[in-house]
Amino acid sequence: MTTLACSLLLQLAYFGSVLVLVWRSGCAREAGQRAEHFGSCKDAGSQPRDHDEVRSESADLLQNQMLAISLLLP
Repeated sequence: MTTLACSLLLQLAYFGSVLVLVWRSGCAREAGQRAEHFGSCKDAGSQPRDHDEVRSESADLLQNQMLAISLLLP
């Protein structure tokens, strides 16, 4: 019984650590993209894009990805 409880606890800890690592990598990637965008705007002397423009581009990208996935499904 103790072995079963320990193995279950280890599996839960492993699953939780994988989720944390995935979450952290997503945050780091977003921060890197923001820093890269800020650097390119600073070098070019232009203003950063409006938040609504970025949101609409993200929505368009998501919609295109969903369409591509739906085309692959039977």
